[in-house]
Amino acid sequence: MPNIWILRIGHRPQRDKRVTTHVALTSRALGASGIFVDTKDNVLEENVNSVVDRFGGEFVIETGVHWKKKLKSFDGEVVHLTMYGERLDEAMPKIAGDRDLLIVVGAEKVPPEVYQAADLNISVGNQPHSEVAALAIFLDRLTDGKNLYSDRDGQMTVIPNERGKTVVEKHT
Repeated sequence: MPNIWILRIGHRPQRDKRVTTHVALTSRALGASGIFVDTKDNVLEENVNSVVDRFGGEFVIETGVHWKKKLKSFDGEVVHLTMYGERLDEAMPKIAGDRDLLIVVGAEKVPPEVYQAADLNISVGNQPHSEVAALAIFLDRLTDGKNLYSDRDGQMTVIPNERGKTVVEKHT
């Protein structure tokens, strides 16, 4: 499968730090290669990289990215997740699947240029809800759920079980 990238637009570090962290962690957990965030945020980078270091996998975070330039220069398909787009179930078959994918996730009102630049504007439901939820549903459908329990060969692994917490730590 080609690379999946996330572009987070409108990140406000003081207001959105937890939500943008959740966008990044959801992206990583559900198979994205990395995330670009429009506002420079060293703390966000450190927090996400700490998870990657502990739980493994290859995931890149870059903050301070000029979103307009990223949209114009991206070599692949651009999908914008929005409440106002085409229904998810109708749009999914239109995704090429053989090209890298850039998924745009807004934090505040998204500029009209994003809607115009996107190959697809996709609605994940028609009710107000979290962009984290929209991203999770979209990525799960895109990857047929194959990343939910994939091992990333990290220093830590959580083993799902009915009761209790099972965390395996690898010692080097």
